[in-house]
Amino acid sequence: MGMPVRIDDALYELARSEAKVEHRTIAGQIEYWAMVGRASLDNPDLPVSFVAESLASMREPRKQTTPFVPRSQRA
Repeated sequence: MGMPVRIDDALYELARSEAKVEHRTIAGQIEYWAMVGRASLDNPDLPVSFVAESLASMREPRKQTTPFVPRSQRA
């Protein structure tokens, strides 16, 4: 179980509204922001949107993925 953390009321409300849109819990939304932020700091040469989309794609079930086929090998 996680530890309670104090955060600013405005950040909490922002997380609440964003969590509702993204179908996450408030804690889940804050964890997501932290994960994207950490990955973005680790990869400063990449746009944040690319980092976020890459992390999302890594969570997709493998059965739903489309294998990469180079243009030179496409029919």
